[in-house]
Amino acid sequence: MAEQTKITVEATVNAPVEKVWKAWNTPADIIQWNTPDPSWHTPSSENDLRINGKFKNRMEAKDGSFGFDFEGTYDKVELYKEIAYTMADGRTATTLFTEKNGKTTLATTFDPETENDPEFQKQGWQAILNNFVKYVESK
Repeated sequence: MAEQTKITVEATVNAPVEKVWKAWNTPADIIQWNTPDPSWHTPSSENDLRINGKFKNRMEAKDGSFGFDFEGTYDKVELYKEIAYTMADGRTATTLFTEKNGKTTLATTFDPETENDPEFQKQGWQAILNNFVKYVESK
């Protein structure tokens, strides 16, 4: 099988890194923004943000037709800078937080899974990131 190329999605939030970090990592916030489109939601979120800590976000279609747990274990947690984790299926992802002039850019790089087209996956992760930006900027 060909080696999959990592995918990167990026967005800038008009907010300081402390606010962005908190919204990114707080379960009460995660359930508000963690969705690629309005037909989906995240009914539950658990997050133990530390090296070897685990996270689990339950993602479901609102009509009940499909759902899954997005979960993994943290490999690196550097306050306001970087979070890296390994997903339950062994794929990895890293999110970098960069603040400049009161705005924070998030860049997430992840290993794509093999079931769906990489472009489809990129669009889904980007949609979640865009939803996160809207959520934080509206708070």
